[in-house]
Amino acid sequence: MAASVANCCFSVLNASVKIQSSSISSPWCFVSASSLTPRASSNIKRKSSRSDSPSPILNPENYPGRVRDESSNPPQKMAFKAFGSPKKEKKESLSDFSRDQQTDPAKIHDASFLNAVVKVYCTHTAPDYSLPWQKQRQFTSTGSAFMIGDGKLLTNAHCVEHDTQVKVKRRGDDRKYVAKVLVRGVDCDIALLSVESEDFWKGAEPLRLGHLPRLQDSVTVVGYPLGGDTISVTKGVVSRIEVTSYAHGSSDLLGIQIDAAINPGNSGGPAFNDQGECIGVAFQVYRSEETENIGYVIPTTVVSHFLTDYERNGKYTGYPCLGVLLQKLENPALRECLKVPTNEGVLVRRVEPTSDASKVLKEGDVIVSFDDLHVGCEGTVPFRSSERIAFRYLISQKFAGDIAEIGIIRAGEHKKVQVVLRPRVHLVPYHIDGGQPSYIIVAGLVFTPLSEPLIEEECEDTIGLKLLTKARYSVARFRGEQIVILSQVLANEVNIGYEDMNNQQVLKFNGIPIRNIHHLAHLIDMCKDKYLVFEFEDNYVAVLEREASNSASLCILKDYGIPSERSADLLEPYVDPIDDTQALDQGIGDSPVSNLEIGFDGLVWA
Repeated sequence: MAASVANCCFSVLNASVKIQSSSISSPWCFVSASSLTPRASSNIKRKSSRSDSPSPILNPENYPGRVRDESSNPPQKMAFKAFGSPKKEKKESLSDFSRDQQTDPAKIHDASFLNAVVKVYCTHTAPDYSLPWQKQRQFTSTGSAFMIGDGKLLTNAHCVEHDTQVKVKRRGDDRKYVAKVLVRGVDCDIALLSVESEDFWKGAEPLRLGHLPRLQDSVTVVGYPLGGDTISVTKGVVSRIEVTSYAHGSSDLLGIQIDAAINPGNSGGPAFNDQGECIGVAFQVYRSEETENIGYVIPTTVVSHFLTDYERNGKYTGYPCLGVLLQKLENPALRECLKVPTNEGVLVRRVEPTSDASKVLKEGDVIVSFDDLHVGCEGTVPFRSSERIAFRYLISQKFAGDIAEIGIIRAGEHKKVQVVLRPRVHLVPYHIDGGQPSYIIVAGLVFTPLSEPLIEEECEDTIGLKLLTKARYSVARFRGEQIVILSQVLANEVNIGYEDMNNQQVLKFNGIPIRNIHHLAHLIDMCKDKYLVFEFEDNYVAVLEREASNSASLCILKDYGIPSERSADLLEPYVDPIDDTQALDQGIGDSPVSNLEIGFDGLVWA
């Protein structure tokens, strides 16, 4: 990828590319506001040039929904031209963005639905991905939430990411109540909170969830953005409804574009129609020099999907995917070559090995229908009365484990196949389950799995082009596969000569291919050989004497103030993620394939 975006995605004209970066700010911005404190000091020197700045994953410049304290610097805004080329920084302030968007508060001052909107105060403590045995210095943020009944509040997942304490305050109340995060849906950027205090719920009336609005319907956004402590109301209309890039979850789901002002602190706040029904959750904005007043709301269809998923499973399982890379069939000669008689269908260009689709779909198949709905040659399907929407919208209406009936043309023959839809397996994850990254330290050599937060924290220049290419264009060959890297070397006599090694993928240990970080830890524990031999990319080799390494480990941990040689998850028994070793013999595909959804030059993940 030529350019990437810090924990955000962008979509322009006919191209939408999901990419992440530490070097370029995104036009996509969250809408919560934060107050940062300096990073905790460490006796281990970082390799990253950004070692003294907070993690971009929780950088408030990426979260317009979290409100910074007024003493903090204003967020930097970077714009992009069409197709992703960077432009000059825009100088207008957030107040300029909303100057003409304020509605008359007197008209809705007594509206009861305003009392269901609360202010969220969150203290965040994010993991330190470069030094995975510790956490970063905590910081605070504010956002919005609203009552949905049964003692529950709804807000954005990014408002309470890496939370250590969450408090909420009702309109007109001077007390803050402790809230608990019940579940987070990272891909749809929704979180569910509960408050145990009975006093908090006295006289409370939950909001009614409305239906998907129509274009030009009036919309009112309510929340607690920058500029004051009391509730704020802005008004606009629905500008567009389509599949939208969700910056926090790096996913594509249905979104509502509005022109009502959405500012830092609005994240998690509701958007209402004229009947006082909640039609969605404010969560991000798009800012560039060429655009203005583009805000986004998570529709109630996505909210209902999230709540139903949680109720069914007792946890959030996530949105499923088909697991195929698709190409549009707009060219008549291409359709004729594939023996597609009509102007329909999309070409299966690649099937993910970890998806159930790999059992029934092949490269070269043409998908012409999904649950008996015809798929157009541009990859769209009918939507409502006279609209069309991206084909992957149909997939997003399903739940993990659901079965979809796919109509295909294979070598000119029409067929129907059934596919079980499951969440995508990311080789390089966007978010770390459990909060803290895995690691193991062997004689000062620090090993950890590659993740997008680590890439963000280390900067692309430090990670290296080859590792970035694998992160962007490789797919998991089996469930549980990870790219394990040597993050850094903690200098000691036992590892002399290896001190400058960093951010290199380790491929084998004592000649055995490494499947994931837990597999590496298991191999090291089981090793009885005299030497520990680590083979890296580009034929680099590091050899350690086993007994000397074991003797030096405690000293190294003490010198660098590290509490344990490995993360807690690696203390659990190792379970082999695959039944055989055939998948390990497969190399990276010849064609570039990304963990991300790509919609560039006619290619679309579904």
